[in-house]
Parts: sequence; C-alpha cells; structure tokens
Amino acid sequence: MIANLCTEVGHACINKHGEYLCGDHVEVIPGDRHTVAVLADGLGSGVKASILSTLTSKILSTMIASRLPVEECVETIAATLPICRERGIAYSTFTIISINENQDAEIIQYDNPQVILLRNGKNREYPKTAELIGDKRIYKTRINIGEGDVFIALSDGAVHAGIGKSLNFGWQRQDIVKYLEGLYQAEFTAKTISSILLEKCYNLYGGEPGDDATVCTVKIRRRCPVNLLIGPPENPRDAVKMMALFFAKGGKHIVSGGTTSALAAEFLKKPLETGNPKYEDPEIPPTAKIEGVDLVTEGVITIHRVLEYARDCLKSNEQCVRWNTGRDGASQIARLLFGEATDINFYVGKAINPAHQNPGLPIGFSIKMRLIDELAACLREMGKRIKVSYF
Repeated sequence: MIANLCTEVGHACINKHGEYLCGDHVEVIPGDRHTVAVLADGLGSGVKASILSTLTSKILSTMIASRLPVEECVETIAATLPICRERGIAYSTFTIISINENQDAEIIQYDNPQVILLRNGKNREYPKTAELIGDKRIYKTRINIGEGDVFIALSDGAVHAGIGKSLNFGWQRQDIVKYLEGLYQAEFTAKTISSILLEKCYNLYGGEPGDDATVCTVKIRRRCPVNLLIGPPENPRDAVKMMALFFAKGGKHIVSGGTTSALAAEFLKKPLETGNPKYEDPEIPPTAKIEGVDLVTEGVITIHRVLEYARDCLKSNEQCVRWNTGRDGASQIARLLFGEATDINFYVGKAINPAHQNPGLPIGFSIKMRLIDELAACLREMGKRIKVSYF
C-alpha cells in the first residue's frame, strides 16, 4: 500500500426533465486499502429505473468490496433484479472502478460509455479484455496507477447531451475527452470535475435533460492533513496541552473563534493581528492573522456557513462557485476542508463562552457542538478521514 496516497471519489447527477427520481445511481464504499465506486444506469427513467440502478450499484459494490469474483457478482445481479413487465427484461448497465492499495485499478464495464482516464491531464487509452458472462459482454481492465490519475465514469445521458438540439449526434466520448483536457487543473477535486462536466451536459440539453445523466470521478491524490481548532478547553489548565497537540500535528492549521485565537497567539508568543477589519461578506466576520497559523477566523457564525456549504456540496452543489471564489473566512475554510484536505482533525474546546449565555444571541453551546458533529459527518460523506478530539 502507498501510504501517502489516497482515493477521492466525487459524483453528481441530473434527472431527466420532468422526473422526480434519477434513474442512475452511484454507490461508493471507501477504505484505506480498497475503494469501490459503482455507477449503474437503470432501464428507462423514473421510479423503475431508480430501483434497478440502486439495487445494482448496492449489490455490486458490496460484493466487489468483499473481493468476490466478478462472474459471481454479475450472476447475482441477473438473478436479483425485478423483470420489467413491458419489455420482459431486467436491465441495468454498470461501471465498476475498484482501487486496490492505491497501486492498481480494476475497471469492469457493461454497456455504459467507456471510462475516461486522465493522466497528467491528458487522455490515456488503456487495455480492455472482453468476456461473456451469461449473455452479457463485460469489459475488464487492470492497470497500475499513480498520483494524479483521474478516472471518469459516465452514464449514457452524458454522451446523449444535446442530441437533436445543440448537437446532431450528442456529445460524443471524444468530445468529452477534449473538453476535459481543456478544463483540467491539477487542483480540481473529484467532485469539482464531476460538477463541471455535468453542468456542461445540462447546458447542452438546453436546461431540459432528455435522459438522466451521471458523472462519477475517482482521483488518486496525495494525502493532505488539515487541523481545525475551535473553542477554549473546558478546564483552563488544559489550554497548553490542547495547543501543543494541535500545533504538533502536521499539515495546515485553522483557528476559529476570538478567545481561541487569543489563546493560540499566546501559546505561539505571536501577536494576534486584526488590522483594519474588512467584511468580504457582510454576514461573515472578518479574518485575522497569527504568524504560524494558516487561517484565523471567527467561530460559530463562520462554521455555520461552512456547514451550509457542506450540505449543499453533497446535494445540488449550487454554491460551489461562491465558496470557491469567496475571500471571506467561511469560503477559505470550505476550500481547505472540501478541496485540499484528505484528513481532517478537529480540536474542540468545551468551555462555555459568555456569548453562549446571552439570550439575545441564538447561539447556544449545544448548537456549537451540533455544528461540529454535523460538519464532521458531512466531511466523512465526502470521503474525508475525520478525527474529533474534545477538551
């Protein structure tokens, strides 16, 4: 296992115009040694397609993660899926990307557009072996991987984008490859790549997708720890211990909260510089500076906004541009936690701030704890490795 590398997965989907449910489904089983991502596309659209794709992706991901042979996995799918009354078939296409020990990738594909591999931002073709399992022609690939490799799985709604509207024959795979090579930036996360590609699909459909479209991106990247400190410790005598543990941890350091910032500055024996406070966002208090700290922000109000961004990132991702370009403290934290970080360590002080007892402020101590707990849960769902320590 290559210890300094990790697997990041990000996916996004759009529903067929007029449909409440998406007929595609992505299931991810993350792990330090083995990560599995499955994109399934159910027959048709709507409820039936959603059931087919959800069953397919959940069964396949669980079986592949358990290291079962692909033949057994496909046979199980054939025996499990409900039969469509109208067409007399149980049909769901699928793409499996399985990353082992961050060293090699196994790609298993059935009837979906072929996975795109970007290496150093350029398309790289890879060998495929065809195999008949029952009546299904499955394509299998096993290749060595390295830092920066990006695998992009698509449902056919992506290659059909624009057909009969802006494009005569849809957005062909070679066109998608060219588009990806043109926009690629090494710092883009897996989620960002999926979101950008899907937004292009949506625009090609003229805002009314003729099919469900899904993009699932798997990126091999270097581990990057980020540490966030918020709140002074419950026992003031633990302040030095808390600060020592926080600053001893490798990676970037974020300090949130006025009292917490003062304690950090005192521990580092550096001034807390507020300068001439400038509100980059009228609702988010300005940032400050301490030499030796990467980012110093206000506490609860700022973290609440970060949580809002995290919730949105896991759903529609509509606020992506806002936090990717914003200069306020919440946007800067979001970029560090959602994009840059792979491992996030929270150091949470349980002291009750006098402001928390002010009936004029809607910020209670329990609310601060819930904010951190929910933010940690969102980040885990993004595939981050999370540790929360209380003091």
